[in-house]
Amino acid sequence: AQAAVRHLGPLATDNRRVALCLFDAAWHQGVVGLVASRIKDRVGRPVVAFAPAGDGVQLRGSARSIPGIHIRDVFEAIAARDPGLIVRFGGHAMAAGLTLDAARLDEFARQFESQVGQWMQGLAEDAIWTDGQLDEADIELATAQLLRAAGPWGQAFPEPSFDGEFDIESTRVLGDRHVKFWLRPAGSRTRFDAIAFNLLEPEGRSAPPAGRVRLAYRLDVNHFQGESRLQLLVDHVVEAP
Repeated sequence: AQAAVRHLGPLATDNRRVALCLFDAAWHQGVVGLVASRIKDRVGRPVVAFAPAGDGVQLRGSARSIPGIHIRDVFEAIAARDPGLIVRFGGHAMAAGLTLDAARLDEFARQFESQVGQWMQGLAEDAIWTDGQLDEADIELATAQLLRAAGPWGQAFPEPSFDGEFDIESTRVLGDRHVKFWLRPAGSRTRFDAIAFNLLEPEGRSAPPAGRVRLAYRLDVNHFQGESRLQLLVDHVVEAP
């Protein structure tokens, strides 16, 4: 990964390139994720790095993105435009993997940069980006445990977050700044425990929100009195219109 960064050359400073698609026949499939992550951190743009799949025909790629560019949705848009271009893909907002026919690498690179460019045109500076809305059935302890086991999460591989509309049943202020919630998804009778740390900031929000809100949140496992329970960690609260 360090060698790949050193050999970026003019690509690292070419601001006309909104995204980078890289391939090296010497790279191994097991390192392309690290390569993409390191270069993404260096250039501040989405990056996909490819290595040979080992069959002489296909390439295996790993992509890392930046806030506001949902990389799996970028691949989905490319696949919708040209259904035969990507053999398979999967992932989430900030990281994804894909398989490609080697003969179509240049074609993919052009479409990848074009699609990322379209996403960037629609970015708003104050936008809050998530991995989308969870079905109510997936807001459960098992999902939180799976996400925890999939970590560790960090700057180069951020923890998945989700959004949705909820009705606030009750709130309680903890330590003057944190807010404990009981929430129900809009139109549901299922209650969820949630907490928002540092929600009541000086010169900011002075009282807990009420009524219907739109939340950006993460799923957490709260250990309490010997039991593991689901808890929503609320990162952003916006009052619903």
